[in-house]
Amino acid sequence: MSDNTGDTTGGGDSAVDGTAGGGNTVVADPLPGLVGFTAALREAGLPCDRHRVGAYFDAVERIDVGEATQLYWAGRLTLCADPDDLPRYDEAFASWFGGESAADAGLPVRREQRARIAPLTGEGDGESGEEAGEQLSVAASDVELLRDRDLGELTDSERRHLRELFQTLRPVFPRRRSSRLRPAHRGALDPRRTFRAMIAGGGEPARLAYARKRTRPRRVVLLVDVSGSMKPYADSLLRFAHVVVRAQPADTEVFTLGTRLTRVSRALRQRDPERAMLAAGGAVADFAGGTRLGETVRVFLDRWGQRGLARRAVVVVFSDGWERGDTALLGEQMARLRRLAHTVLWVNPHAGREGYEPVQSGIAVALPHVDRLLAGHSLATLERLLREVRDA
Repeated sequence: MSDNTGDTTGGGDSAVDGTAGGGNTVVADPLPGLVGFTAALREAGLPCDRHRVGAYFDAVERIDVGEATQLYWAGRLTLCADPDDLPRYDEAFASWFGGESAADAGLPVRREQRARIAPLTGEGDGESGEEAGEQLSVAASDVELLRDRDLGELTDSERRHLRELFQTLRPVFPRRRSSRLRPAHRGALDPRRTFRAMIAGGGEPARLAYARKRTRPRRVVLLVDVSGSMKPYADSLLRFAHVVVRAQPADTEVFTLGTRLTRVSRALRQRDPERAMLAAGGAVADFAGGTRLGETVRVFLDRWGQRGLARRAVVVVFSDGWERGDTALLGEQMARLRRLAHTVLWVNPHAGREGYEPVQSGIAVALPHVDRLLAGHSLATLERLLREVRDA
């Protein structure tokens, strides 16, 4: 006997359809839509591992999936691991389930703070009509210009706008194979799961189990030169480092280079950018001092890099290459770093200028041991750096 009461949406895989006039309706089997939703969250950067997804499905079994509020909270309480996950969860929920926003569904939403850029030429209140349109056009134009401006030549007003723009960056970390295995339809034979299936089947190898290696984020290490020659860029580069740290705190390390090496990773893990910068500034005792790149890189490798931080990591050195110490030592330590790391990138703010030649003493000896020399003088070049790190 046929059953025509199971699906009221007219087809599709989504679990909830918000187009009905009297509220959300639910398909007979919402599981495919929920699995796709968790996959979308994983693509958005949420840590939706199998334990959280299992808890989510258990919660869904105990609620009325026809109620958008209950479905929203079931996912929010099981799939979100950090307050920074909430804006991405809200956006994915609104996009996946019927296209209506969480606010339209009457749900409490923690909205992500977006950068609101005012025109750099002045402020105006109360504009309407053509004036408002012109104001928005000027603001958009100013933002594009600011993205390509040299970080060392910005005015105070432009620096304030740039701080807001930094918060719009969304770093994506490269992946590497882990030693842990995950079940798969093909790959290497999984003896443990195969033997368990044999025992359950009375000793007969009825089904072979396979496994593949898992993937996890590759560690990223940022070495930021804060010497006197890098002073115009140091603040912006540390703010950039704060954005990267906040995106993946467990897999990002930040050190400052000068006359000494300082680890500022813990300070930059604070959520508020200004507090993070104050904490990092208090930890760095040699800000705007001299430069001993070779000695500081050696200390990094001896104390942290050789022991694991640099192994198979993406290491990014932010420096103009001016070395007051022994350049031969810098060359030796960069060769040592290259043997340990997966990728070594050198970001020089002056490399983006027309006619630049890498003739500085530090750059000349380090360049043979660097995978790529990049510019880092503007927000646009830092965005390109994030793409290089992602593709490493």
